[in-house]
Amino acid sequence: MGLLVFVRNLLLALCLFLVLGFLYYSAWKLHLLQWEDSKYDRLGFLLKLDSKLFSKPAPMFLDDSFRKWARIREFVPPFGIKGQDNLIKAILSVTKEYRLTPALDSLSCRRCIIVGNGGVLANKSLGSRIDDYDIVVRLNSAPVKGFEKDVGSKTTLRITYPEGAMQRPEQYERDSLFVLAGFKWQDFKWLKYIVYKERVSWTHNIQREKEFLRKLVKAHVITDLTSGI
Repeated sequence: MGLLVFVRNLLLALCLFLVLGFLYYSAWKLHLLQWEDSKYDRLGFLLKLDSKLFSKPAPMFLDDSFRKWARIREFVPPFGIKGQDNLIKAILSVTKEYRLTPALDSLSCRRCIIVGNGGVLANKSLGSRIDDYDIVVRLNSAPVKGFEKDVGSKTTLRITYPEGAMQRPEQYERDSLFVLAGFKWQDFKWLKYIVYKERVSWTHNIQREKEFLRKLVKAHVITDLTSGI
């Protein structure tokens, strides 16, 4: 019995020693990391701006030189534009503007603000402060008319996708840049319909839908309980 008590106490002492050693080692490593990352403040922000982080390997918006950027052509939407070359070329061929204005492009530093459509600015009277920014980005159907006191009156960019877009042309600001956030190939086709003033077809392609469903069944993503696919 005495031997068991001795062994138990020895193991407890060993465990305590290991825990203390681990805590000491961890604190030492954290101290070293703090010194190594001295270019960051205690919140993790850069103390000095590194201009290399803001280099422009590709244009912000797709323009008529988009075929040169091989990387974005390797992946399908939303990670790239694979398979959309002809649609994009057709859209850009009739698009008058697809970049910021020269006045904004010439600024070395641009103050930007993004305004969503969740209604959190209601009765906040922040409109004048929002309009003070160089670039005001509004998302989807974020309203302006009638709410200028709260959300401002200036819109530089309006970023949206088909399901979140405003449906009437008069709802868009004439002096703003419309930016499509294309998540799927249908989004590019939707934009082409708008640019060319074509009628959007909502008819289902039954054959293509069946092929897609068969792939899902084959991959065991869904189960065909009726054996009708």
